[in-house]
Amino acid sequence: MTNVGERAQRFGREAENSDWLDRGVRFGMVAYGVVHLVVSWLAIQLALGAHGKNASQKGAMQTLAHQSFGPVLLWLITVGMFVLVLWRVLEVFSGHREYDGGKRWRRRAASALKAIIYAYIGYTALRYAMGSGSSSNSTNYTRTLMDQPFGRWLVGLVGVAIIAYGVNYARRGWTEKFMENLDARGASGDTGTAYRWLGKVGYIAKGIAFCVVGGLFIAAAVTHHAKKSGGLDQALHTVLQQPLGPVLLILIAVGIACYGLFCFARARHLST
Repeated sequence: MTNVGERAQRFGREAENSDWLDRGVRFGMVAYGVVHLVVSWLAIQLALGAHGKNASQKGAMQTLAHQSFGPVLLWLITVGMFVLVLWRVLEVFSGHREYDGGKRWRRRAASALKAIIYAYIGYTALRYAMGSGSSSNSTNYTRTLMDQPFGRWLVGLVGVAIIAYGVNYARRGWTEKFMENLDARGASGDTGTAYRWLGKVGYIAKGIAFCVVGGLFIAAAVTHHAKKSGGLDQALHTVLQQPLGPVLLILIAVGIACYGLFCFARARHLST
């Protein structure tokens, strides 16, 4: 087992330093940015009264599927997302070696979570690229989880974990820690200043959205009502129902678009 683990780590280090993975990750970041821009556009339409819009990753795939170039773009997004999954999985097993002890394992756990997020988006894109779409939703998953022993506690813990993830996202935006994802050229001069603002607004907006999603899961756990939970789309609908909801929703949509544009910056100035 030790030899297998050592070989896996050696393969991971070699792959991380390869040109093909570097190009693939850059391509994946562009695809990830496109998804965020489409979600932002759907959220703005929702704020302006198009209440039938699904402002989420799934809604983005539905929108792209109905365009003339949609199937091709969906396949490209699928490939890009699964390259990002591979990248993060390699980080889980052999990455973040510049850190020691608990910090390294926290970083690797974060990479594992990001791999799951990328995999979900890639799987959704694949389903729509193949013309089958997706009939499942977060309410179904929440209801299944809630039916298990201690199900309400599990749903509540999921909500707490999502909120913690959102708070960390917002913290990275406020402290500008995201700039470590750019190389020296991308972090300097007027270009670096523009990227800094895109990232700051984008990370904070995504963090707020995650916190709302987590709050919905906690509400479902407290009330024992699975329909109160939901993903990004339901979170944005919840924001819309608040005082000044359309204004708040547009601000979050702009933030999501900023995050998408920052993904393009990462693709161009990926830090090695």
